[in-house]
Amino acid sequence: MRAPTTDRGRLLLVLATGTTVTVFTATVPLLRDWFDLRVYHGAVDTWVHHGGRLYDYQVPGTTYGFTYPPFAAVAMLPMALLDLRAAIAVGLLLNLAALALVVRLLTGRAWRRHGWYGCALGACALALFEPLRDTFSFGQVNLLLLALVLVDAWLLATGRERWAGAGIGLAAAVKLTPALFIGLLLLARRGRAAAVATVVALTATGFAALVAPDASRFYWTDAMWDTARVGRLDYVSNQSLQGVLARLGETDRAVWAVAVLLTLGVWAVRARRAVAAGDWAAAFALTGLTACLVSPVTWVHHLVWLLPSFAVLVRTGHPRIAGALYAVLCTSVVWLWFDDASGIDGFLGSNLYTWVTLGLLLRLPVGQSATARPNRARSANAIDPAPSPAAPRMAHVSSQPGPEPAGETAAATGTASGPGCGFTLSASSEPTGSTRPAAPNPQSSSARASS
Repeated sequence: MRAPTTDRGRLLLVLATGTTVTVFTATVPLLRDWFDLRVYHGAVDTWVHHGGRLYDYQVPGTTYGFTYPPFAAVAMLPMALLDLRAAIAVGLLLNLAALALVVRLLTGRAWRRHGWYGCALGACALALFEPLRDTFSFGQVNLLLLALVLVDAWLLATGRERWAGAGIGLAAAVKLTPALFIGLLLLARRGRAAAVATVVALTATGFAALVAPDASRFYWTDAMWDTARVGRLDYVSNQSLQGVLARLGETDRAVWAVAVLLTLGVWAVRARRAVAAGDWAAAFALTGLTACLVSPVTWVHHLVWLLPSFAVLVRTGHPRIAGALYAVLCTSVVWLWFDDASGIDGFLGSNLYTWVTLGLLLRLPVGQSATARPNRARSANAIDPAPSPAAPRMAHVSSQPGPEPAGETAAATGTASGPGCGFTLSASSEPTGSTRPAAPNPQSSSARASS
């Protein structure tokens, strides 16, 4: 099938695609009825206006309530000034703004050359992505956290390191999983950024302790360690290593700990390799993948952290692989094993998103770009001088236009980016809970979900 070449044909294709996406999202996916946002709003409203305790609140008719650190509730205090409808509207706008920022950071300026047509088709593709669908229909905060972390990635990659780490620190104070990015900063020997992230996270946590001492004490001594508060570990939406083991009936925490340590080992090796190549995009993508795998609970909507990996695949010249894996996460296929995840088909199918995440961790290209190919169009007169031990090797000079070898380009200009990713290493930089209970009808739009 040929792509339309006229504006009218493009408009018709966009309208047809938009209609198909609308029908799909209205009939196939699980609709969440803003459940998590109702948890946030109800908990904050009860805490502020009715004298209730933050972690005692439960959504009426359920046993599920607030599960995030106290700073998250402090950050959500303005929600107490709004009714539920207004809070939903504000949450929707914030998520849309965060998504726009994430796309901008991941694509750089590449999106501009595709015009309205490419942007419209891209919006349709994003609307199909199940983690994004769930994030919006739950009223979740993951996109906001991803945006904060990617801003830090951009600051580090472009040499603007003065405030790098602040976004990671704020994200870690709201939710524990992004704290792994502080580990990445330490691996990369970015001591200043790691210190900024740690200080911001501790300051935010300390501020929450001053505002809500009882809630802070309860969370850090009790609620944090109680995984039952966030839902069943074997629930099919839990696409972490712990979820895989739980669906296998393996309850030994030592087995999970070994799996986590092995995963962290792979991450450390691959992330250091990415940072040494100046590839901050890949380093942050690998860290997001690892955080999803090692967290005890990774609901499907948490997998928005996979978006940077798809951007890296496109940037490194693997758009078909990116498209195939992205399509898998658009299908809601894991829900086919909602009732029964036994057998070989259950083991493979109910954990499919985990296999995608694990495969990306093991095979995501690092230190590459779409332009990292030998320049075969060199002039016959161009001679490569041998590098002198007293001076760094200079980029080759070619009399014909063409991409330069990635390693030489990086040495000459200090860049390590390519199409489809907005992270560029500056010359001055050194290389180095959701709680959705089980529902009898998983396709119901009134089915509850978890925060």
